[in-house]
Amino acid sequence: MLHLNSSENRIEKDLLGHMEVANSVYYGIQTQRAIDNFQLSRNKLCNYPELIKALVLVKAACAKANNKQKLLDDKKYDAIIFATQAIIDGEFDKYFSVDMIQGGAGTSCNMNMNEVIANVGLEYMGLKKGQYSFLHPNSHVNMSQSTNDVYPTAIRLAIHLKQTHLLDALSSLVNAFGEKSHEFKDIQKLARTQLQDAVPMTLGQEFNSFSSTLRQEVTLLNSMSELLMSINLGGTAVGTGITTKQGYSKLAIKALADLTSIEFKPVDDFFDASSDMGALVTYSSALKRLALKLSKISNDLRLLSMGPRGGISEIKLPNRQPGSSIMPGKVNPVIPEAVSQCAYQVVGLDLAISMAAEAGQLQLNAMEPLIAVNLLESMNLLTNAIVMLKTLCVDDIEANESRCRDNLNNSLAMVTALNPVLGYEVCTQITKEALQNGGSILEQVIGKKLLTRQQLHSILNTNNIVQPIP
Repeated sequence: MLHLNSSENRIEKDLLGHMEVANSVYYGIQTQRAIDNFQLSRNKLCNYPELIKALVLVKAACAKANNKQKLLDDKKYDAIIFATQAIIDGEFDKYFSVDMIQGGAGTSCNMNMNEVIANVGLEYMGLKKGQYSFLHPNSHVNMSQSTNDVYPTAIRLAIHLKQTHLLDALSSLVNAFGEKSHEFKDIQKLARTQLQDAVPMTLGQEFNSFSSTLRQEVTLLNSMSELLMSINLGGTAVGTGITTKQGYSKLAIKALADLTSIEFKPVDDFFDASSDMGALVTYSSALKRLALKLSKISNDLRLLSMGPRGGISEIKLPNRQPGSSIMPGKVNPVIPEAVSQCAYQVVGLDLAISMAAEAGQLQLNAMEPLIAVNLLESMNLLTNAIVMLKTLCVDDIEANESRCRDNLNNSLAMVTALNPVLGYEVCTQITKEALQNGGSILEQVIGKKLLTRQQLHSILNTNNIVQPIP
């Protein structure tokens, strides 16, 4: 990496005038203004490598299209491509310093990228940072582009890139629950509806339901990808394609598809795409749905492990840390608790996304930066929570088989299996008497000589009580 400037600062100018920029940095005046203006979340662009990579790939695709249309000469094109690859390699991450929450519909992020590419490209050309007459952030790096088509395109690409990690983690969790389902397949237990005793089932069936419900989310999120493949690159400011040469949009979108191996295609209506956030709202809703399912499962794990002496205690969660500063020996279900908190945060982020999407006005949605950061943050939280839940909890869950058996035998759940033989009214009376005298259903049936032990054994066979009778 070249460092040709020796002075401490350089002077750059823009629409508002001149400003000193530290010569050690690769961004320029517009990025510096954004850094000064937006000190809000302190959550910077550099914290989102997928968005940096997405912006870089969009810039490379646009440069390729402009070069093919002979609007960008080979020397500038080569410098831009060198810079984009260097950024992808991670050499300049720390210079993406703008706050992710910003006014301007993402212009600060776009200009941060334009300026870093320009200055890295200038050094590649043997020139000094800030010598923009040779390679300009706007005139050359941003040629045929607007924030209003670059930023939405980059958001969609960033989601694609980040979704790979999310789906890998989710698929792994699905498999982990599936393995536990097989491990627990022969353990009978008591099912519960509305937190009351219900009917017999197996612990394996319960864990298989966790696996099945999350497998649905893998399928759903994969299908959501299609919504994000339609992009408005080439529409520039509002969808008219102003400043572009005819055919540019198709060239740029094809170049991006080639660079990413993602089947991007032009949107049906570039004007609609400049302002509508519908696809991103839908994707956020899918993330919220996943979050709610993860929280529900986490709550179930907490309930099933409740105890260890005074609760359900049908499973044992792995001990991860002491649970109390005052109660010796107490261990809490901290991993499922943390998953639920991540889920609640995702629900809150989804609400903010919904409000930001509604706030779009006329031909643009200026609130898109909030949508972008909340989507990416939701994906971060979910990915991390899923990995934590699998590795620190699900993988090491143990069944408390004796407790499962005791809870089932002490319940009135078996009476439902007798319905087809004895009838609802008789079963109701048996249950009522068992509740009054504290006896079991089996004792009531045998005591009243309604069935023999052999008949009961046949009716209450494991295969008969946890699935339809053959």
